[in-house]
Amino acid sequence: MGAEKKVVNVAGESKMEVRLLDKTKDGKVSFLLKGLDVFYANTIRRLMIEEVPVMAIEDVEIRDNSSALYDEILAHRLGLVPLKTDLKSYNLLEECTCKGQGCAKCTLKLTLTAKGPGMVYASDLKSKDPKVKPVFLKMPIVELFKDQKLKFEATAVLGKGIDHAKFSPGLFFYKNKPVIEILKKDAITEECIKACPKKIFVLKNKKVEIDKDKALTCDLCNACVEACKGAIKVEPSEKDIIFYVESFGQLSPREIVVKAVEILDTKIKDFDKLLK
Repeated sequence: MGAEKKVVNVAGESKMEVRLLDKTKDGKVSFLLKGLDVFYANTIRRLMIEEVPVMAIEDVEIRDNSSALYDEILAHRLGLVPLKTDLKSYNLLEECTCKGQGCAKCTLKLTLTAKGPGMVYASDLKSKDPKVKPVFLKMPIVELFKDQKLKFEATAVLGKGIDHAKFSPGLFFYKNKPVIEILKKDAITEECIKACPKKIFVLKNKKVEIDKDKALTCDLCNACVEACKGAIKVEPSEKDIIFYVESFGQLSPREIVVKAVEILDTKIKDFDKLLK
């Protein structure tokens, strides 16, 4: 578990502490939010799912397709290929200066030409922007048999998950931080300890202790509480939230969280103007 901490102001009043818990190379991050309620956490989660934009293929002009897949099925598969996203270089269609007509600031062309036999992978897509390319290069698109051909030009745009799932940047969920307390150490038996599916309780020198490294993995299932009959107390914290971010790869977990907070800040300012 990491020890990185940061304290920020929420609404200019209370202070919220953010502490990194775990980070993996495959885009999974978990962090602890101290001094925060579930309403704010759920708002951030919804914004990550629905409002944080990412690039995805929207239109496909198929010029040659003799594969086993219909054009419509092929276009659907292409739309679901996650693309690395550069938020600084592209605008949403509705916010672009071209007013949605399509220009270099809001659209990106990708092409593919292939001939069988062989599997066509996402790596075969040629992007005009080296920063925007498939996340998973070995993602299969279609298998071509002898003399079969595939040629098309695709257009990728920024979009939001609220419009289509292909524009969602990842999976996001949270839980209340578990508060675990041992009330009667002498009443805890070995059967009590084994009842915990997360193995949070350990015996040290014939004394029951809480494994601090595993305490936050508690799912609040209360299996230990039921097995120990009043010797253990487990409750959800009302102000501490554990947040989990699993990126699909278009954006880093940090980019997703930061963008969601920026969107929330913009929405609050817009709402304030409407009220005035």
